[in-house]
Amino acid sequence: MTPEPTAQRTPSPTRRLTVAQALVAFLARQYTERDGHRRRLIAACWGIFGHGNVAGLGQALLESGAAGPPGPYGSDPPGPAPALPFLQGRNEQAMVHAATGFARQSGRLSTHAVTTSIGPGATNLVTGAALATINHLPVLLLPGDTFATRPADPVLQQLEVPYAGDVSVNDCLRPVSRYFDRIVRPEALVPAALQAVRVLTDPAATGAVTLALPQDVQAEVHDWPEDFFADRVWPVRRPAPDPAALADAARAVRAARRPLLIAGGGVRHSGAQAALRAFADATGIPVAATQAGKGALRHDHPAEVGGVGHTGTAVANDLARATDLVVGVGTRYTDFTTASATLFADPAVRFLNLNIASFDAHKLAATALVADARAGLEALTAALAGHRVDAAYEAAYRTAKERWERRVDAAYAAPDPAARPTQAQVLGALDAVVGDDDVIVNAAGSLPGDLHKLWRARSPYQYHVEYGYSCMGYEIPAALGVRLAAPDRPVWALVGDGTYLMMPTELVTAVQEGVNITVVLLQNHGYASIGGLSEQVGAERFGTAYRFRAADGTYTGDPLPVDLAANAASLGMAVLRAATVGELRAALAAARTADRPTCVYVETAPPGPELPGAQAWWDVPVAAVADRPAAVAAREAYERRAATRRRHL
Repeated sequence: MTPEPTAQRTPSPTRRLTVAQALVAFLARQYTERDGHRRRLIAACWGIFGHGNVAGLGQALLESGAAGPPGPYGSDPPGPAPALPFLQGRNEQAMVHAATGFARQSGRLSTHAVTTSIGPGATNLVTGAALATINHLPVLLLPGDTFATRPADPVLQQLEVPYAGDVSVNDCLRPVSRYFDRIVRPEALVPAALQAVRVLTDPAATGAVTLALPQDVQAEVHDWPEDFFADRVWPVRRPAPDPAALADAARAVRAARRPLLIAGGGVRHSGAQAALRAFADATGIPVAATQAGKGALRHDHPAEVGGVGHTGTAVANDLARATDLVVGVGTRYTDFTTASATLFADPAVRFLNLNIASFDAHKLAATALVADARAGLEALTAALAGHRVDAAYEAAYRTAKERWERRVDAAYAAPDPAARPTQAQVLGALDAVVGDDDVIVNAAGSLPGDLHKLWRARSPYQYHVEYGYSCMGYEIPAALGVRLAAPDRPVWALVGDGTYLMMPTELVTAVQEGVNITVVLLQNHGYASIGGLSEQVGAERFGTAYRFRAADGTYTGDPLPVDLAANAASLGMAVLRAATVGELRAALAAARTADRPTCVYVETAPPGPELPGAQAWWDVPVAAVADRPAAVAAREAYERRAATRRRHL
């Protein structure tokens, strides 16, 4: 018999590139798509170059065309091979914060990559990675790594571990990354890159993703399959709730007499604000918010009762203490939200959690509704058709909200325009200037507490307070990322002097790139938030003030003669100094219309009695044994509050 002819297979086309060049080309072709809207996944790459990435990713970005002026971030320039725009950073941690701010403003559908050298450049990423992962926000980290081929041991900045030859400082990034891989061979890049993008685009699993890139491997050449560089669209689905779980959820809501909905960051990430408003309109159930969820309803919506938890409003926390059903939507139930497990006091209270992450949906022994926030709210609203809370309950919380608004008015009021403003009065002056499109960025110090209690959010994206990690130094770089994602929105970074001294570096980047952010710099001569907490827990404000040492050796002398406004000016910012309430109002109005990055500098007065204190407890353990009377008294108070903790089972 004549044998059958052997089929001739046409070799797949390949492209000869270095590992770094291939990675840049791959990233430039990744897209997300949700609700029919397509966006570029990696809109730009931040970088600081050293010997661990300059000849690899640095050369690759240059060759790809990233050195030219970028177009609108997240859009493709014309041509068959889109470039990956490059942004020059000043601090590695700050670059991650900027990428994270961009990702949050973009609804997690677009983010930035960050490349660093090996050693300290790479380990500086850890804090930013932790922040991104804790807040479920995607960011791609591309740190250089030591040689995979080990031509000499040790090389510069190599960590020698006697028991393991394959460990480098980049392994510090493993616990703060949702996906980690080290690319020790060119062939490993293809599966690792695909897995990295899978995690970045998974709303239930996203966070920091790290691809550690040994400096020698970055420069190695390989023949890559052409399909690796094809446009790839990653659908971001909206999983609907299970019908049986939805029926259980509807029964729980119908049976509740005093339900309370707590809106978390998942509402924002899902773009579920309209669905939440429709739910509240239909049912009359009051809506409180976590730090990440504040703004999900406009402040003037009849069902919106403000922040909940330790920094929440009196009306929201009173409702939480009496509720018999907590409907948590997109929340992780942090200790600030639950007042360290003391807030939900009704013995019969139960929980219904709508969350895209099963881990969070099942917290507090809840009835779990594992679904996208928007899809879940829409389904639950339909399942509750015709149901509404009792009219007396609705009237009671609306009356309580009116009382709280009068307290906010009192805190904001500044009757003497010649007086030095308190921090609350600064917020009141800012409230009078901003519009619905403005974005307020904050993360740490005493400002998050005041903002959560007092700020009147006017749009879904106005309130940008990072409180999952509450990271000092986040505000300025994050504001930069927000403005890159939303170039038409005025963006304000609210920072105290402690936060400013942590990380002002990206002011230089804002000036260089012409990214018009406004920094409101509040000088209160130290760590105001921790100073107040220190006093409450018997530590008597030890080590929290920025002052000279006194004769007894303590930091209780005169304030330090630092001039942070002059520092901001030296970094290229336009600076407006405001010594009084009247000057502050004028400076804020001028800054909002400025055509360059601007800093408004104001020294604040101590808070007055009109500022509401904490509306719920927060567990900060106090010394069990002490000689100083302040600590003894604080311990007695602590034990009384700790006794009210409970586990919800």
